[in-house]
Amino acid sequence: MHILRSLGPAVPRVSGIEALRAGLGALIGLGLTGLFLLSPNIDLALGFYLVAPFGASAVLLFAVPNSPLAQPWSAIVGNTVGALVGVAVCLVVGDVVLRVALAVGLAITATILCRALHPPAGAVAMTAAMSPDAVAQLGFWFALAPIAIGTTALVVLATGYARLTGRHYPFRQFDDPSKHRTEDRNPTERLGLSEDELTGILERYSQSFNLGVEDLARLIGAAELQAAAQSTGPLTAQDIMSRNLVTALPDTTLGEIADIFRKHRFTSLPIVESDTKFLGVIFQIHLISQAREDALRLHRGYLPALRRLLDRDREKPLTASDIMSVAVPRVTTNTPIGALLPMMADGDTDAVPVVEYGKIVGIVTRTDLIAALARRAARS
Repeated sequence: MHILRSLGPAVPRVSGIEALRAGLGALIGLGLTGLFLLSPNIDLALGFYLVAPFGASAVLLFAVPNSPLAQPWSAIVGNTVGALVGVAVCLVVGDVVLRVALAVGLAITATILCRALHPPAGAVAMTAAMSPDAVAQLGFWFALAPIAIGTTALVVLATGYARLTGRHYPFRQFDDPSKHRTEDRNPTERLGLSEDELTGILERYSQSFNLGVEDLARLIGAAELQAAAQSTGPLTAQDIMSRNLVTALPDTTLGEIADIFRKHRFTSLPIVESDTKFLGVIFQIHLISQAREDALRLHRGYLPALRRLLDRDREKPLTASDIMSVAVPRVTTNTPIGALLPMMADGDTDAVPVVEYGKIVGIVTRTDLIAALARRAARS
């Protein structure tokens, strides 16, 4: 049974949307690259044409953009080195079988030494080794066109497509700025491990080709957070939420919103209809951001823009509905507090509304959550 299981699918199930995202990306990427390389305005003698390994590169670039094997250096340098090796072997070895074997084997070694392992590079080397006529015509130019130029086009398109579909490509670097634009790492990724130590873990388990250092840090942080969530016990949002809510209507002016923030020292304010139907939340940062946008738009200083924003006597004062956030995380009364940890850990939100049947019944702030965890820690 164990042997049969090992022969089964190793790739976990993914959503249909993710499968469609990857397939559509490859379709667009190869389509646009083909239009460029096969343009009738380009002389075919320059070697601008599509090669089969581009399809393999597209799989990595669009389906697994987080893989080290799919990064720009690996793709562009890997394919180019594979082409150079394949051409060199094709020029000096006559036997086709030996030529193919040598080209692929040497390409693997060369790309690893260049820190540019990219599986399609082996296919590029094999393509060159099996195409003596094309190699005789193009020589080492084959490595530049179509290989390097075509791969670069795919990488550029994959970068744009990833941004448009909410993915990160190239993948995150260990020293990337945090969400707060400081040198500190995001709270969930402060593991007490250096980049060298994380790299050592990947090398120890022979995973350097499968996972980047930053993604390893994110996975470890997520696992620690999940473990912490499971240790919070049976407490739910209902047990720790604030029930005596201060809310505002969607037509409340921003000046009145600011007064509420000053009076109650809140950092967030739920916006509801008269029957407590939940509409959204205003955070203090919304007022600050709106004032900054107005200052830039009107070419004025920040403080004058803020005063103008909060002016209740202006002809058409802005209201809560103009700046409130609608797409905010929300939970029900039965949500375990462990599920609240990931929502608040990285600072994206400091308050989560508790909603039942569309009506707000409470709110859990970061302060509520910290107090509950502190009480539980004290008891244990």
